[in-house]
Amino acid sequence: MELKIINTNEDKTNEIYSSTDCQQLINSMDEYYPKIGFNKPWVGYFVFNNNQIVGTGSFTGQPQDGKVEIAYWTFKEFEGQGIASFACKELISISKKTNPTITITAKTAPGHNASTKILQNNGFEFSCRLPHS
Repeated sequence: MELKIINTNEDKTNEIYSSTDCQQLINSMDEYYPKIGFNKPWVGYFVFNNNQIVGTGSFTGQPQDGKVEIAYWTFKEFEGQGIASFACKELISISKKTNPTITITAKTAPGHNASTKILQNNGFEFSCRLPHS
């Protein structure tokens, strides 16, 4: 597996992006980048497996106050294959290579679930419950 940056000018007609999930992801980033900026490496990434896009990992923006938030999503048909775990590890690696002192955060649904397990396996600790918005 590998991460590849989701650029601001992705050709949505490219066959590699033909799935509904890819189209949704690209449209989402087209709306999101103008809000957060396109500042490498604090951007969104496709997760590729065998030349197929199977999910995404991203930063929710540039670090602020020494913290950066990560997010990841595995396309439904590829769940249970370690894709979100891979994305999480890679985002941590990018963060630490760029700034070894940065604090990495993530938000997930309350309760024990696949995402909380991924985060715990990558050294995250529960810190607080946020109000639902």
